Amino acid sequence: MSYTLHTIQQWYPEDDWFWERTGKKIANRNLKISICCLLLSFCVWMLFSIITIHLNAIGFHFSNTQLFLLTAIPSISGAILRVPYSFVIPIFGGRFWTAFSTFILIIPCLWLGYAIKNPTTSYSEFVLIALLCGLGGANYASSMANISFFYPKAHLGAALGLNGGLGSLGVSVIQLVTSFIIFLPMFDEKWILLANGQKIWLQNAALIWVPILIVLSAIALWKMNDLPGIKASFKLQSVVLKDKMMWILSLPYLATFGSFIGFSAAFAMLSNTLFPEINITYLAFWGPLIGVLARPIGGVFADKFNGIYMTLINYILMIILVISVFLSLPNILSIEGSFVGFYSAFLLMFFIAGLGSGSTFQMIATIFRQHVIDRLTLKGVNQTLATRNAMTETAAALGFISAIGAIGGFFIPQIFSLSLLLFNSVYYALIVFILFYIICTIITKFSINK
Repeated sequence: MSYTLHTIQQWYPEDDWFWERTGKKIANRNLKISICCLLLSFCVWMLFSIITIHLNAIGFHFSNTQLFLLTAIPSISGAILRVPYSFVIPIFGGRFWTAFSTFILIIPCLWLGYAIKNPTTSYSEFVLIALLCGLGGANYASSMANISFFYPKAHLGAALGLNGGLGSLGVSVIQLVTSFIIFLPMFDEKWILLANGQKIWLQNAALIWVPILIVLSAIALWKMNDLPGIKASFKLQSVVLKDKMMWILSLPYLATFGSFIGFSAAFAMLSNTLFPEINITYLAFWGPLIGVLARPIGGVFADKFNGIYMTLINYILMIILVISVFLSLPNILSIEGSFVGFYSAFLLMFFIAGLGSGSTFQMIATIFRQHVIDRLTLKGVNQTLATRNAMTETAAALGFISAIGAIGGFFIPQIFSLSLLLFNSVYYALIVFILFYIICTIITKFSINK
């Protein structure tokens, strides 16, 4: 194996001798840096999921509909941007792109920190910042694609599970860190009184990440590697868009990861709306944390049991838990509702959604890579070339599927918001979710099993 600066000229992960002697150490180093960068990316992506519940308390005057939209906007921009991000690694290289895509997240953090301190900041300006926060969500596609090139098939599921699972910790970390950091005078002497008289420095939630982003960008540029053997144009990778299997496999990920990221974005705001007497600031992070920790467990289950059946069981459990949330709301079993029942049901939903996102993503990576190898082999392509093309196509497919999954982060908050706006209730939103999981169960059973 030889290097040209940070570029590795020869890379044979499927060769056991090469992997144990050299490949594993290099791959694991790149994986560790990737996880840290992705975790920060998720923190920036989910900034508005926790900031929105404090904006009106510090002097802004936004409606619930506007606040729910702010929690959802980063997910839609993140989902859209995941499409081009799915193809960038073979074009620009993993080292450069990881460093660059991490560094530019400084822009929404600095802008949001300034906007929060300025009481005249318009809603449209917050919308623009929220769109830029979506860059953090887009990083998931390029990060997963990049790591998929470093590992052999035997270790691919575990590597993707660690990268995606630990990276997704950012969803919980941002809510946990924010619940404490906003009460410390870190960056200036100015402060604003909340309604209960407590001092708050909400801008800290955005500014705290700036120095960390700078350091990690430098580490990525210095310590990560590029693999030129996987260079490919957009045209060569876009063939996955014509593959029926990719579209079929995107459905279980939308229903699992889409649920996880959507509930993560909406939960704090939803709780604050339905149970305003409860201070959700110190409770919101537990759901995303449980979901993230469940993800690697889902990966283990996917390896041990049939991934398709795991996905079907996941849908059924989600239906049951949505019904549980339904029964805990005000005016169902009691006039006031039950926050304990509501919170408990959501914690279990986070767990099941995290479990499902772990099992489905590993199932998708394994199934699609083998699907491409089989397709190319039938066309007469030799095994070595088929395997190499399968790696490139799988990376592109994973990124595109992740983009579809991220759309859940937009639609779930918006469905809650629309239900509240039109009917002054979230009952109808929950009915939509139940119907969606039923449809997913039917399609998954009869499509993937064919």
